[in-house]
Amino acid sequence: MTDERVHNHPNLIYSVGTQVVTLKAVQASNGKIAHPAGAVGVVARAPDDRQHSYRIRFPDGFEAPVHHHQLVLLAEYKQGAINDANQTLATHGLFDRVIFRCVVGSRAFGLETHDSDTDRRGIYLPPASLHWSLYGVPEQLEHEGSQECYWELQKFLVMALKANPNILECLYTPLIEFKTPLAAELLEMREIFLSRLVYQTYNGYVMSQFKRMQSDLRNQGSVKPKHVMHLIRLLIAGIHVLREGVVPIDAGEHREQLLAIKRGELAWDEVESMRIGLHHQFDQALATTALPERPDYEWANAFLVKARQLAMSEELP
Repeated sequence: MTDERVHNHPNLIYSVGTQVVTLKAVQASNGKIAHPAGAVGVVARAPDDRQHSYRIRFPDGFEAPVHHHQLVLLAEYKQGAINDANQTLATHGLFDRVIFRCVVGSRAFGLETHDSDTDRRGIYLPPASLHWSLYGVPEQLEHEGSQECYWELQKFLVMALKANPNILECLYTPLIEFKTPLAAELLEMREIFLSRLVYQTYNGYVMSQFKRMQSDLRNQGSVKPKHVMHLIRLLIAGIHVLREGVVPIDAGEHREQLLAIKRGELAWDEVESMRIGLHHQFDQALATTALPERPDYEWANAFLVKARQLAMSEELP
């Protein structure tokens, strides 16, 4: 049986044919209970909004009106608290298990303006007892109010091995606010994640995003200059990685040009011409790079196993 993941949007209306479970007893017209709480039924008629009732049909053919707040999806009911990330966060203090915190984004690149956010990213190592439990752990912790996001260690390592630019920038940013000895060990070996996969990952993302923006230009007549700037910066960074074997964080000599793009001062044709030229440079950098074909999976795996063993202790390693 496949693992069911239930996503219930706050404005979702269950469609006809959806299996549901009643949270309260359902009464017949004579006032007697026709079906107890926990009964399974099917949506026979769906309302236009959550202020009106559904028509629910039960296995014996009986139908009754039931409001949305008195129903739950059958799949969600069976799942219960398993894999409930919110419950896990509320009861186990996972933000206290952060082993690495850094600042990335515009402030790290030297491209911030007076209204730029401070984007904090990092890694958390869950306690072994929770990781082994029925509930598991979330792949990432997020705090929207403070622009923070922390990936579970394995998720972070897997994305780094795939040359995810956001993750690689975490490893190379000089703006480090906190690191445990285990995180320091990871940073000391950060070059093991750099490989020629940078070419495919960075290039592929930029091309897909520019294709989407070209569609936005046709349909809406505009794009977000800030997003355009970051895509150009990504190409510049990818070229540098292949040539120098290091992920550049500060925009350096490209800063003024990138800020001009961010302010919307360059015409789309100019930006498009720049992008094509950078792709050509990227091709040349790939042909001459000294980076390996693939990252060091063995070291990353050994590091993860070591971290899992250390996670049996209550103290952060």
